Amino acid sequence: MDRHRLGQIASGVAFLAVCAVAALIVVSQAGSGGAGGDTDLEDAGLVRQELAGIPQHGTVLGDPRADVKVIEYGDLQCPICRGFATDDAPDLISQVVRKGVASYDLRQWTVIGKPPFEQSTAAAKAALAASQQGRYWNYVQLFYRNQGAEDSGYVTPAFLTAIARGAGVKDIARWNRDRESSRWDADLAQTASEAQSLGLRGTPSVVVEGPGGRQVLTAPGFDDVENAIQSVS
Repeated sequence: MDRHRLGQIASGVAFLAVCAVAALIVVSQAGSGGAGGDTDLEDAGLVRQELAGIPQHGTVLGDPRADVKVIEYGDLQCPICRGFATDDAPDLISQVVRKGVASYDLRQWTVIGKPPFEQSTAAAKAALAASQQGRYWNYVQLFYRNQGAEDSGYVTPAFLTAIARGAGVKDIARWNRDRESSRWDADLAQTASEAQSLGLRGTPSVVVEGPGGRQVLTAPGFDDVENAIQSVS
């Protein structure tokens, strides 16, 4: 085979290799949360079904008088929190909270971006405002399922409002007033102080408290939380 022909083959192989790398980059970007962060929401019906019939008291899902309390410290922009919300929280809700074994509290610990964490704070206040109409958990679960790339600018009033509507917040005007209120600043500061005192290292962190003591878990899976519940019960 002459050198000219070998050169053509080598060029063709190199071209195919470049195409393959480009395709992998596209697939990687598509799977890294780039599909979220817009007002074309997904999974609103799934979230409604997941939470149907379970009482909500502020940020607490389930019976607030339960002997065991599962307390998550999370940021709505955190992609690892999103993984916990979509992969582990459904089992926690159906197998633990719905059965009255433990309550589940999600506290907004804003850590994504640079202080004052503007986008995470806006998202947190929007969720807390939804709690005033009994839709906190619908809001956070739907937000996670439509999360965009962290601190990319997707947390806009339009996006937050779309989540509120999808979560079943009935009085949007009231929700807007509530989310813009400074009343939540003290709550967010308190949560940050709690996280620091507990020595939490990142989001999501889960604290499981019961008659048998307390366990602190970092980025756990459902099995980890279930084992902690059994340990402190």
